[in-house]
Amino acid sequence: MPPLDLPLGLGTSGLDDPETCAATVTAALEAGYRHVDTAQMYDNEAAVGEGIAAAAVDREDVVVATKVHPENLAPDDVRETTRESLDRLGLDRVDLLYVHWPIAAYDAAATLPAFDELREEGLADHVGVSNFTPELLREAREILDAPIAAHQVECHPRFRQPELRALAAELDHRLVGYSPLARGDLFDDAEFLAIAERNDCPPAVLALAWALARDVTPIPKATGDHVAENRRAVDVDVPETALDAVDALTPGARRIDPDDAAWNR
Repeated sequence: MPPLDLPLGLGTSGLDDPETCAATVTAALEAGYRHVDTAQMYDNEAAVGEGIAAAAVDREDVVVATKVHPENLAPDDVRETTRESLDRLGLDRVDLLYVHWPIAAYDAAATLPAFDELREEGLADHVGVSNFTPELLREAREILDAPIAAHQVECHPRFRQPELRALAAELDHRLVGYSPLARGDLFDDAEFLAIAERNDCPPAVLALAWALARDVTPIPKATGDHVAENRRAVDVDVPETALDAVDALTPGARRIDPDDAAWNR
């Protein structure tokens, strides 16, 4: 299996209305996106599948990713619920199957071999993990037969994940960044907005271009006109001075907080 190419993607967390979700996925694919991210936890896999099916785009050109719910990470549940995800998506395989969080039913020695089995059966082309600490990431690499293709975490200009970015380069997997606009907080961030204004760049485009320039694949959620606007980040030429200014922003706390006791175990 060749390495997984992960271009800027469409995140679908929070796209709860089935009609809106399906229409957004279709519009994104027809605007040039080739990566769509969903999860069992989002309860929208069926709508995502409808949107993919409706788009005038070859399925083989699209990276479709989904994630197994933390409560479904016992081996039998991994196998059963992944098949259910495929049924909802209307697909015979996904390109990328993630462990969503290493909490709840997650047990590395038991969970990860089930992901290997699904890959061997052709139901998932690549295996990924999400929200792992460096220690849990290294542990997963030791257990999995499949290479880890991607690690998905929160990443944006105020939460830049330097350690995990460096680890992705060292271990040769892609870092995928969710909430790349800090759930909209960047639009109220005076320092960040000033960088965008000085460089005549829309704030969302700057945030996404920064991620791409720092070897992070952002997966912004968007609807309406924002879908096409966000994709401008692929082509925009942002000066290195602007990217450096983003790097110099004071780091903030992550916006998505899991069960901290489980996260820090």
